[in-house]
Amino acid sequence: MIAIVIDSSPRRASGSLFGLAYGDALGKPTEFLTVAEIVRRYGPAGPRELAGDPALVTDDTQMALAVAWALRDAPAYTPQVVEPLLRQRFLDWAASPDNNRAPGMTCLRACAELSLGTRWQEASIAESKGCGANMRVTPVGLLDVDLDTLAGLAQLQAGLTHGHPTGLAASELTAYAVRLLRDGAALAELPGLLVARAREQRTVYRADWLGDLWQRPGGRTPEEFIARGWDDCLQVLGRLDAALDRPDDGGDPCRLTGEGWVAEEALATALLCALWHADDPVGALARGATTAGDSDSIAALAGAFVGAAHGMSAWPADWCTRIEYADQLTTLATPAD
Repeated sequence: MIAIVIDSSPRRASGSLFGLAYGDALGKPTEFLTVAEIVRRYGPAGPRELAGDPALVTDDTQMALAVAWALRDAPAYTPQVVEPLLRQRFLDWAASPDNNRAPGMTCLRACAELSLGTRWQEASIAESKGCGANMRVTPVGLLDVDLDTLAGLAQLQAGLTHGHPTGLAASELTAYAVRLLRDGAALAELPGLLVARAREQRTVYRADWLGDLWQRPGGRTPEEFIARGWDDCLQVLGRLDAALDRPDDGGDPCRLTGEGWVAEEALATALLCALWHADDPVGALARGATTAGDSDSIAALAGAFVGAAHGMSAWPADWCTRIEYADQLTTLATPAD
């Protein structure tokens, strides 16, 4: 029997940030396996136990920590203050000897340009909407800031590497989902709330945060540029609603909402895992890790969502001492609890 932490305080920020790392660790060894191979190795329920001491994570958690440290160091949440802090943290990550966890090529290419002092709008990979944009955005959702600042921060941290409008929109939605759950929204409410947000923001281009990024792909107007991203998100949220309207058949969730290599699909498939296993947090991670897609990113985001909903009580008691970077996760999450 797995021991569960009993805590009188929800500690939702810790639950979310640790949940991201736990999902990442469970999905790390399954990322490039087929579902059949995962089931043969772990059984039909998927991986439900951390392996190793410490249990190693991937670049998903490493970059989430980079974002969290940049935000912690910021004396003010403005683009002028936060951008150089994010830039330096990303460059430190790129140069670290621990950056050996199959990092995404978009992040590496953008960081190479950022290291030259290139303006970030020009360093960003304009055609990329990979899930690297939102796998790391959870710390933004844990801040006590207004929604405009949350949106600006979420899109800025995405835009430094991923310049596609869908990466920007999906990052904002991911941070917004964490924020809603941290503030007490029920998991079941999220799909409708995210659709409403996407429709509301569809033509809102945040020029104060993004500058002239919209011109990189040759868009005609800023509004047309950002609307493409929100439309992609609305499309995949429609697939999420359709998946939730049918019984869970126990199969790979990627068949319904996408494999998660791109940002909007990582969001939707992680949400599907979280909603299918809303009362079984470890099961949500295991389901995300038992996919043919980007298992570590899907499971990581599922952990961020379920952890924000339930707090640290969602997770087995001993995991917080066994996960890699436990000291940093504690330092960064505890003030937000």
